[in-house]
Amino acid sequence: MEITEFVETLRLDGALLANAAEEAGPEARIPACPEWQMRDLVTHVGQTHRWATEFVTKGIRQPQRPAEAPAMDDEELVSWLREGHHLLVLALDSAPADLTAWTFLDAPSPLAFWARRQAHETSVHRVDAQQAAGASLTPLPSAFAVDGIDELLSGFHSRDRSRVRTEVPRTLRVRATDKAGAEWTVHLSEAPPRTVRAAPGAEQGEAGPPADCTVEGPAEELYLALWNRLPWDALKVTGDDAAARLWQERGGI
Repeated sequence: MEITEFVETLRLDGALLANAAEEAGPEARIPACPEWQMRDLVTHVGQTHRWATEFVTKGIRQPQRPAEAPAMDDEELVSWLREGHHLLVLALDSAPADLTAWTFLDAPSPLAFWARRQAHETSVHRVDAQQAAGASLTPLPSAFAVDGIDELLSGFHSRDRSRVRTEVPRTLRVRATDKAGAEWTVHLSEAPPRTVRAAPGAEQGEAGPPADCTVEGPAEELYLALWNRLPWDALKVTGDDAAARLWQERGGI
């Protein structure tokens, strides 16, 4: 996906998130994060957007923690969220292509990293807000969902922080049924997961030897299930489901 596509998705989902937060109210519970109320979700996203904006606008080359959110009344939270979201979209829109800044996942460039990461961050939390508000989930383009699956499997869960580990080595195949060639084989062991994506242009089923467990479904449903935002009931799971259960139990970030 192009940087402009990520920024546009960020723009749309940030607005939808704020609308859902306003509708649900500050005390609404977040289904995927039961310890959180809406005020906690809004605070987290608002901090994250401002944190990312700092790297993009100032070209910061070292990691730094997000700044503390200011003391606010509940009535001010959504406006504060909208302001930070707007500043992030402007920053990404106007950043130079050769931006130099700290990143924490592989990417073609720092600008591509921050646009992609904040788009997915915001999309997942937009789902949280809509679920808390009892609203229908706004559909995600399948290409964006595939990219998010790739970021999650090949990026986040390749890091030492991943808790998806097992003493008994297993392989988990993830297959998006609505996008040709969108297959990943996740090698699970006592080390961080190692993910191999099917070669570009490969047909379904060409990802290599049979896996211990295969989970498949439309890209959007896979994306949200792997992020633990939707149950796995609608997905097709075949083979030894121990790998699937391991992910459900330990795949949270």
